[in-house]
Amino acid sequence: MDMNQYLEIFIEESQEHLQGLNQNLLGLESNPKDSKILNEIFRVAHTLKGMSGTMGFNNMMGLTHEMENVLDDIRNGRIDVNSDIVDVLFECLDFLDNAVTNLSNTGKEGNRSAEGIIVKLNNILKNKPLTAAAVKVAAVQEEKSTDDFNMNQYDEGLVRKAAQQGLNAYRIKITLDKGCMLKSARAFIVFQTIERYGEIFKSIPKVEDIEDEKFDTEFLLGIVTKESEAVIKKELESISEVVEVSVASIVVGDEPAENAIDNARSGVAVTAEAADSDEKEPGEDNQNRKAKMGKTVRVDIDRLDNLMNLVSELIIIKNGLEGIGNDSRSQEMNEAVEYLERITTNLHDAVMKVRMVPIERVFNRFPRMVRDLSKDLGKDIMLHMSGEETELDRTVIDEIGDPLIHLIRNSIDHGIEEREERVRNGKISNGKVYLRAYQDGNSVVIEVEDDGKGIDVEKVKKKAIDKGIIKQAEANELDERNAIELLFKPGFSTADKVSDLSGRGVGLDVVKTKIESLNGVVEVETAPGKGSKFIIRLPLTLAIIQALLVNIGSEKYAIPLNVIRDITTITSNTIRNIHGQEVVLNRESVLPIVRLNRVLDVENSSSEEAEELTIVVVKKGDKNAGFIVDKLIGQQEIVIKTLGKFLSGIKLIAGATILGDGQVALIVDTNSLI
Repeated sequence: MDMNQYLEIFIEESQEHLQGLNQNLLGLESNPKDSKILNEIFRVAHTLKGMSGTMGFNNMMGLTHEMENVLDDIRNGRIDVNSDIVDVLFECLDFLDNAVTNLSNTGKEGNRSAEGIIVKLNNILKNKPLTAAAVKVAAVQEEKSTDDFNMNQYDEGLVRKAAQQGLNAYRIKITLDKGCMLKSARAFIVFQTIERYGEIFKSIPKVEDIEDEKFDTEFLLGIVTKESEAVIKKELESISEVVEVSVASIVVGDEPAENAIDNARSGVAVTAEAADSDEKEPGEDNQNRKAKMGKTVRVDIDRLDNLMNLVSELIIIKNGLEGIGNDSRSQEMNEAVEYLERITTNLHDAVMKVRMVPIERVFNRFPRMVRDLSKDLGKDIMLHMSGEETELDRTVIDEIGDPLIHLIRNSIDHGIEEREERVRNGKISNGKVYLRAYQDGNSVVIEVEDDGKGIDVEKVKKKAIDKGIIKQAEANELDERNAIELLFKPGFSTADKVSDLSGRGVGLDVVKTKIESLNGVVEVETAPGKGSKFIIRLPLTLAIIQALLVNIGSEKYAIPLNVIRDITTITSNTIRNIHGQEVVLNRESVLPIVRLNRVLDVENSSSEEAEELTIVVVKKGDKNAGFIVDKLIGQQEIVIKTLGKFLSGIKLIAGATILGDGQVALIVDTNSLI
């Protein structure tokens, strides 16, 4: 059977399981006695083993099998969890994650072998100390071996009834090969084989335990069948990895069976599931199964993009209808356009909600990263996360991970001091990093804050001078805010030496470039001795936005509404020139002026000779600038279209949109102009 058709499903489900495994391993390290976490980790390993075995991915199957052995000993109290064991389990996670990544990229597991990690797992099993709990488990196992096949009155009544109907009752002992990789799968085949010839009425251990592989290499079954002992034995011995089959007849006394049993089971074959019916209410399994079913479907992002494009076309048509002169429209057409507007707005909102993804998907990778960096640097660092439920557009979610990794690494390496230094400064030895997300209007704000030493502005200036980024005279005039901006220059780093974590000057530069490519901004707040906070503001979506349309000369441009602070008018004689920059006094502060017609090289702009000028005041973090435009057209919902790879290098333009009349308006990249 061709398994490639299931590969995409396998990858998606494996990624979800590995994400859960990552979180639970972190939880296990802090709560090693939490049986719920242990059971969940075991369940993930067991599920991945079955999935990878079915798909034929032997490296993943072999590793998860060995993981199960270690986890089973931990669950049964034979091994105590410590940091070294958790480290090995994290190595297993990294191997599995790498294998799934390779499958996603190439369709193959990759050539890397898991033998080294398996040796570590086996060493844990060989060198395990015998805990008090392990002694107790061993004692219980000695008292009760798998050879115990004590039947209660219920079982005996069934055997008698079978004998009355001319059926045979057998006790079967199955022994699997010690090297069997999928014991539960072999047991399932045994069950299927027997059920072709008869019915199973007893299982030791229970069916659920066999499915979860909570047995060594042996299990016992009680069956009723019309076939002979020889036929049953021959069929079972033909199953791969079954090394021994022992079949013996079951004989019980002639005492009459319990009436309740006789009445309930008269003439009815009993399965292993029915044997446990005294423990469960009828229909309980179905109810549980229904309760666990989620009301979600997996949708390919390309299909969502296609749906978004169709909605975009609707919005363009709607804008075109609105642009038709009022005199030429009838009352019926006005109503139709209003109805179309309501429909497109609702459809747009619905599509946007489908595209929105909780930022938790990105945040989940960071606790593990902080743990590993803490150990590498010898620092005690605690990560506090909040707002994981905050939603962002899927396209933004896919891009925001790397910038956050750089910021968190920066906080841990540069921000948080060594233990001794923190204690000397009157701080607790444990450093703290805060990762927060929350919605603010049409934007999502993500904060990365630490309680470290803050940014040394003088050191930043000195490094910038040493690297030739600025001169001494320029450094003397820089205030704190502008000095901090130097951190985002390409190749800049305050690290005294190059390490695996820092010193190469590619961190914050990458952060700023990526965030601004998403139409976002980065702000920095710092206090010496108290810590630093990096604040990222991102638009909720990159597809459809509200914008202000303006005229510059004969051309139309769009300015995103979420970056506009206000619109005002000034007279040309109030503009002053300071150090080559035009400024005007606005709201008792100096406002830099940007003449868009000059920047965008637009001819025949009326603003060059006008006495009264229209200014759109745009914000970027705590910075503002006034954009001079010729005329305001009005607010409109626009669809952002990319310029394509040939025009991707133009910094002043963020994209384009198609207006209702079919004209193209360019979208101004305000971040690059402030």
